[in-house]
Amino acid sequence: MTRTGGNYSIAVEQYRQIIQQLILEGSKSGLSQEGVETQAILDTERDHYLLLHTGWRGNRRTHGCSLHLDIKDGKIWIQHDGTEMGMATQLLELGVPKEDIVLAFHSPYMRQFTEFATN
Repeated sequence: MTRTGGNYSIAVEQYRQIIQQLILEGSKSGLSQEGVETQAILDTERDHYLLLHTGWRGNRRTHGCSLHLDIKDGKIWIQHDGTEMGMATQLLELGVPKEDIVLAFHSPYMRQFTEFATN
């Protein structure tokens, strides 16, 4: 997949499909516990994608995000990654090039030391 020339919008649409697939798979295979619901949030209009867990564990409330991805400027921004395998690894395996993946959970300064896009 490339983002050059006329392929830019095609790549973004492919990224949307890949992300939706990963989020939906995560919502089905997540560590679901009784009383805790896993929710797939797919905002294809604004390109925000989240995997949330909400509910009760006994008498304690739980609400959290295990995965948050955005598409900005044709790149996939990994805002938060609480997955075991690592979302960047999964994206690479599905054909997304390193230069189209931003590890947004690292500071802008630290991103230059990764093998991925800086912004």
